[in-house]
This record gives sequence, structure tokens and C-alpha cells, in this order.
Amino acid sequence: MTTPNIVVFIIVGFVAQMIDGALGMAYGVSSTTFLLSIGIPPAAASASVHAAEVFTSSVSGLSHLRLGNVDKDLVKQLLIPGVIGGISGAYILTAVPASIIKPIVSIYLLVMGLVILRKSFQQVQEKASRNHMFPLGLVGGFFDAIGGGGWGPIVTSTLVATGNHPRFVIGSVNLVEFFVTVCESMTFFLTIGLTHWTIILGLIIGGGIAAPLAAYVCKKLPTRTLMRIVGVLITVLSIRTIYLTLPQ
Repeated sequence: MTTPNIVVFIIVGFVAQMIDGALGMAYGVSSTTFLLSIGIPPAAASASVHAAEVFTSSVSGLSHLRLGNVDKDLVKQLLIPGVIGGISGAYILTAVPASIIKPIVSIYLLVMGLVILRKSFQQVQEKASRNHMFPLGLVGGFFDAIGGGGWGPIVTSTLVATGNHPRFVIGSVNLVEFFVTVCESMTFFLTIGLTHWTIILGLIIGGGIAAPLAAYVCKKLPTRTLMRIVGVLITVLSIRTIYLTLPQ
């Protein structure tokens, strides 16, 4: 199959970053799904997406920080476990397929998506829960590397579902994602290297353009609207992934 030219990857990067920056998830899922569909191997696809995400997540994180969308305590709690999980997942992906793990994660995310949707139609929880932050960051980073995306869906969905404000969750998760992505990319580079430079450059350009716009959208959207969009997105992506893993 002929690889598309760079313009296609710029468009993919722009759309993926608009979704991720505004809703706190799905950059990796969107980009990796497209790359796998054109025949890029899973490890190479994840490596390319994370290499591009080093640049796009830095722009996104700084944009959220400048717009006041970041909770610094939340960033501190997620940073170290996220990095540890990301490095572990990137190393394992180079040797172990993710076909068994994906359905389990998708079922978990489906439940979280439905929980968020339910909460969006109820009174917003006054006291947010931030228990088990270390394992949450660890699992989020691990599956982000394994599946080419998963940091946002796992961490953002769990924190929003447990009553944390969507705007600050999305901004904080995006900022931490930069550090997680840097460590994952370094691991990929040292194990399998980076070769798909047209893909990486296209994703960087598209994502870099979209990141500031997405952060602004996140700030302006009402809390309940954010929760409903996040809930629907997680639910749909999870159902799709579960369906694709079923025997055809």
C-alpha cells in the first residue's frame, strides 16, 4: 500500500490534537488507528505517534498552563508514576503484542465513559476523589505506550468520573503527557529507532497548529458539556475497540 503524502499526516495531526487538547484524550488513539490502517506495524506506529507527540504535547501543555487550565498538585501526583508506566510499556511493546490487553482496557474505559455520562446529568460532586493516584498514573502511562495512546482516556476519564473538574483534569493531564511522551519516545528510539520521518513531521505540524486552539476551546466549554462530550467519546471508542477485537 502506498504511504500518503505529508499533507494527509498534517490533517490527521490537526484533527487528533484538536480532540486531545479540548477533551484530554484520543490523540494517540486517533493517530495510531490511522497509521495501522495503512499498514504501519504497531511498534513503529506507536513510536512515530509518540515522537510527534513530544512536540505537540509541549505546545498543548504550555497553552493549558497559560490559560489557567492546570492544577499543579494534580501534575505532581501524576508525573512520576506516569513516566515509570510509560517507559515500562514502551519497552514491553517492542517484544510483546497488545492484542490481549486492549479488550480489557476497552471494557474498563466503557464503564468509565458511562459513569461520566451519568454524572453529567447529576449534581456535580463537591468533594473530588484523588485516591490511588500513583497506580492510576502507572497504568495510564503503561497502556499509553502499549496501545499507541491511552494516557488521556484512562487518566482523564477516571479523574472526571470521580468528581474532578473536567477543565483542570484535561489541562493537567495534557501537561503531564509531555513528560510521559518524552520518556516513551526515548525508549522507542533506543530499542527500535525512528524511521517514519514523513509521518512524524506531518503529525508535528498539524498538532502544533491545533494545540493552542484546542486549549482555548477547553477553557470556554461549560463543565457539563465537557463531561458529556468526554463520556460519549470514551464510550464510542471503547465499543469500537471491543468490536474490532471480536472474532470476525
